[in-house]
Amino acid sequence: DSSADNSQQGRFNLGIIHSKLQIQNLIQESMLVAMALSHTATPTPTRHVSPLNPNASRNSVRTTTASTATASTTCIKTHLSNLDKLLKPSQPKPDQNPTMLNMDVKKPAQNDHEKTPYLLNALNLSSLLPFLQKTAPADEMSPRSLRHLQRLLSDTSRPSPKNSIASRWHMYHGQSNWFGLLDPLDENLRRELVRYGDFVQSAYHAFHSMPSSPASKNRHLILPDRSYRTTRSLYATSSVTLPDWAHRPGTPDWVTQRSSWIGYVAVCDSDREIARMGRRDITIVLRGTATCHEWFENLRASLTPLEEGEETQQGNNTSQVPKVAQGFLSLYKSATEEVKSLSNSVIEEVKRLMELYKGEELSITVVGHSLGAALALLVADEVSACAPHVPPVAVVSFGGPKVGNQAFAERLENRRVKVLRVVNEGDVITRVPGLEIPRIGHVKEGYAHVGVELKVDSKASPCLRSDAGPACSHDLEAYLHLVDGFAGTGQPFRSDAKRSIARLLRHQRTSVKEIYVNRAHQLGFDSTAAAMNRAESFGCAPSPSYR
Repeated sequence: DSSADNSQQGRFNLGIIHSKLQIQNLIQESMLVAMALSHTATPTPTRHVSPLNPNASRNSVRTTTASTATASTTCIKTHLSNLDKLLKPSQPKPDQNPTMLNMDVKKPAQNDHEKTPYLLNALNLSSLLPFLQKTAPADEMSPRSLRHLQRLLSDTSRPSPKNSIASRWHMYHGQSNWFGLLDPLDENLRRELVRYGDFVQSAYHAFHSMPSSPASKNRHLILPDRSYRTTRSLYATSSVTLPDWAHRPGTPDWVTQRSSWIGYVAVCDSDREIARMGRRDITIVLRGTATCHEWFENLRASLTPLEEGEETQQGNNTSQVPKVAQGFLSLYKSATEEVKSLSNSVIEEVKRLMELYKGEELSITVVGHSLGAALALLVADEVSACAPHVPPVAVVSFGGPKVGNQAFAERLENRRVKVLRVVNEGDVITRVPGLEIPRIGHVKEGYAHVGVELKVDSKASPCLRSDAGPACSHDLEAYLHLVDGFAGTGQPFRSDAKRSIARLLRHQRTSVKEIYVNRAHQLGFDSTAAAMNRAESFGCAPSPSYR
């Protein structure tokens, strides 16, 4: 009996060895077939070539070839390592769920035609044969994705690395209209744009934390980038008289006050950052609409000459007169006995800083969102001609409307003001006004955009719902989220985007996909409580849509 058992055991072992050799041959044959198919039958994928970067096509071909070779090597090692798992399948522990980080999530039931044989699953041939692949449910997240989400929910700013741009700062400041930097988006430019956007977020936060502070008092701001310090607070004054219904009982005073804090002037004050950027940067930051007076000014869309009497001098040729929206010009030029106009405050401070840092390499950057983006163009127009030798002036605008006519756009170009407009595809504010509201005795004129455009799209974000509304499309935090993830036209959202989505959950929770909201809740993040405590995070100011 013992010898019979040994003989039977030996035949069993030989059978296993024989099966193992057969499976190895099967793997090698399937690998050869799959590799042959990939070289002969796989169609060439469509490549999106940007007109701004014609070399992108060649680079993508080289990248695709290298990635294919690497993937083939990895697949071979994976299939061979799965061989022992086929012969000795290991059962997971009852309390272990390796796919969802110990979260009780029910897997969707599979139909009979969706199931693949156990042998093919064990050999992992689906990675080589595309027709065996199963599309993961939209709401399923891998452990890696969840770990990435948990890091993004930390609300810790993780900007791109600070590379030195000293030798190329003119290029990043728009000297060549950002040619070759926008599509695909240069990582150094992305970092600069997100930083300027955070400056505007801090302006929103500073206003909403103390909306009724006296105009004579300078606000102490803690900026997202500590290498900058604020030098002056800025106020905008409206010339509109509000109707009686706007002063109803219970309305906060700041909602109906004529003059409101709208931004600040800051200057780079760090020797290390100055050396990295190649110059000392003077930044003028302007927030968007917040008060009733500002909303009423937004509606005054009649074009009016920038300079008084200029339309009369031109006679009938009024189309050659630079004109801007009446409401924007009112907020820029109006003043009271206690508060200087935004125009006077900006010019005084810029001249003072130019004299203070005379002899140094300087730049002037004006940044704003929504209404602030419109006022930024008026600021840049005047600053560029306020002195004989003005440093290079650039405007970075997020979600800015049209401000003036074609003559105004040409005037900015002639004064060498460089404008970069960041535009969300679904943001209607960037498309208005279209035509001037006609006045008696005046010819109806059209508005025109100025500068170059960096277009992003909410639909490209893996976090935002496809039906996100106009409020989300215009929200500043949504803009910064999209800029941080934008790689280029036709390219997927960056998988290594570092901006915290905790801010997005605070400002636009209803526009974030439910899977991310639920996972954030399971990870212990409470967007409601975080929103109530937003004062602790200087970079998370509420946009108008949030309020």
